[in-house]
Amino acid sequence: MSMKDHVKLVAALRIGMSVLILVGAALVFLGVVGGGLLSGDREAIRITGVVGTIVAGVLALFCVPGIVAGIGLLRRQNWARILSLVLSIFDLLLFPIGTITGVYSIWVLAQRETEILFGCCASSQT
Repeated sequence: MSMKDHVKLVAALRIGMSVLILVGAALVFLGVVGGGLLSGDREAIRITGVVGTIVAGVLALFCVPGIVAGIGLLRRQNWARILSLVLSIFDLLLFPIGTITGVYSIWVLAQRETEILFGCCASSQT
């Protein structure tokens, strides 16, 4: 597998996991707000509306950098490689799936061949 393919896989993982979290945020919002609506209590509807919006909004905000970084990786933008490296460090905390993808992403994005692919150093240097 070439380093280009590894980078594409890292980008796909970054985008895919961010989209899954975004879907999870929507489900949390629907669950919390839906619970308030089912109760029929005006105060519960108001509180769950606020809480559901805040929780889902925070989760959704965590997704944006991952989606942007994944798209940037596909376009071979060096800033996206750096952003993905930073996000991969945070991924290490999400045991076990995030840890596995974080280690793999760091390995791919820290390779000298990847740096050359992204044009951040001259390919003639060794």
